[in-house]
Amino acid sequence: MTAELNHRERATLRAVAGGHAEISCSCEPDLFVDGLSCCDQGTVRDLVRKGLIAPAEDGACGARVRAVLTEAGVRALDGKPVAA
Repeated sequence: MTAELNHRERATLRAVAGGHAEISCSCEPDLFVDGLSCCDQGTVRDLVRKGLIAPAEDGACGARVRAVLTEAGVRALDGKPVAA
């Protein structure tokens, strides 16, 4: 089964791909774009659970680190289906 990404998910992935995002090291991570908290943390957490974005490196609990697209995130941004 595959699922299309909605506009907000694609915009979030583009922000991460563009190097504008940091993610908190947490089991329920928060995303910060250009230093500001992302307005839809539910979308962020869903993208993390789907394996599309991840922290670039390990950090202390609650620390902010650079967010990156995973290989699946790159494929999803290129328009290829994402497993649901």
